[in-house]
Amino acid sequence: MTVPTIPASPQARFEAIFDPAVRADPYPAFRAAGHAAPFALPEFNMVVFGSYADCDQILRHPDGAVDRRKSTLVRNAIAGGADPADFDTHSFLILDPPDHTRLRKLAQKAFSPRRIRQLQPEITTVVDELLGRVADTGDVIENLAYPLPVIVICRLLGVPVEDEPRFGHASKLIAQGLDDFLPAVGDLDAGRQERLDAATWMYDYLRELIRERRSAPRDDLMSALVAAEEAGEHLTEDEIVATCELLFVAGHETTVNLIGNATLAMLTHPGQWNAAAENPDRMPAVVEETLRWDPPVQLSDRIAERDMIIGDTVVPAGDSAVMLLGAAHRDHAEYDRPDDFDPDRPAFRHLAFGHGAHFCLGAPLARLEAVTALTALTSRFPHAQLAGDPTYRPNVSLRGMSHLPVTLTGKPTAP
Repeated sequence: MTVPTIPASPQARFEAIFDPAVRADPYPAFRAAGHAAPFALPEFNMVVFGSYADCDQILRHPDGAVDRRKSTLVRNAIAGGADPADFDTHSFLILDPPDHTRLRKLAQKAFSPRRIRQLQPEITTVVDELLGRVADTGDVIENLAYPLPVIVICRLLGVPVEDEPRFGHASKLIAQGLDDFLPAVGDLDAGRQERLDAATWMYDYLRELIRERRSAPRDDLMSALVAAEEAGEHLTEDEIVATCELLFVAGHETTVNLIGNATLAMLTHPGQWNAAAENPDRMPAVVEETLRWDPPVQLSDRIAERDMIIGDTVVPAGDSAVMLLGAAHRDHAEYDRPDDFDPDRPAFRHLAFGHGAHFCLGAPLARLEAVTALTALTSRFPHAQLAGDPTYRPNVSLRGMSHLPVTLTGKPTAP
């Protein structure tokens, strides 16, 4: 095995993370960039951070904004002739208080613990159906991890079954745009029109679904979003559409990656698959360790609304504080043996769902889907083995697999 040469400059170490050659194992590159961090990239209006403590502080910092319109890069683009409407949004994923606070309170009413618990039988049924496809094809991503979240979200919203595949395709395209804040990824215009077309189709479809639920409510999430009220206020049609888009983009790709990464981790660490098959109660610990060891979201950022001081480093107002979560989750200052996959390690913290005001609203649903799918997968196929190298999608921020081939050896247990 050839050991890659570690670049000397901080910028080169940062850009090494985006090399397609390291997609299967980016953690040496993250480690090198993390050791150099924090460092500034003034030409990109960025400051890069790699320690757990720094990333945690950024996520909690009151001056860390997510609204792209507050960034120096966007303001310069608008000054150069870009259409300001291109940067408008109603999604609370990329809005700041007070708008974010109002929208989150309204949307959270539709994500009550009771509603999430009610999904368990439906998720179990869907997983059992999908495991039949895995048995036929041997591909965990294409036939379990990828379709499961989009099916659950569609049924949660009340989307007809025949339209589910198109939502999966559209959300995958839109998610590719989440790398746009990274200057080293490549041509940011590549696939832009295809992403815009997918977003337009999704918006139009969801608007029509909203109108149907206004006139004839059902027991589904779309009806709950339409009815959600806080201090006399309701979500507007644009806000409901943007919230649903968030569900598909943020809730789909991340859960695909979580299920896939946990499957690969158990198959490549001796004894872990058998241990999970024999003791389903350990699956929540497997999921939490996967969220730390191989997180679905590898990079994120916050925009400094005012000068931010992170540790001893200043992030100038308008610049982005880029968080190398792939490095933070392997930080020796935070974790004992951080490079080891160990579901039995003592209780620990991770940043996979964020922190602070933007903590992931769908975290309970993602955990439920992952635990249900992985418990059923290991139970039904206790003798599974890796059948080849996984194939990775080009995404950097939401790094994940497109194919994970497995061999289902031995006699599977009954579903």
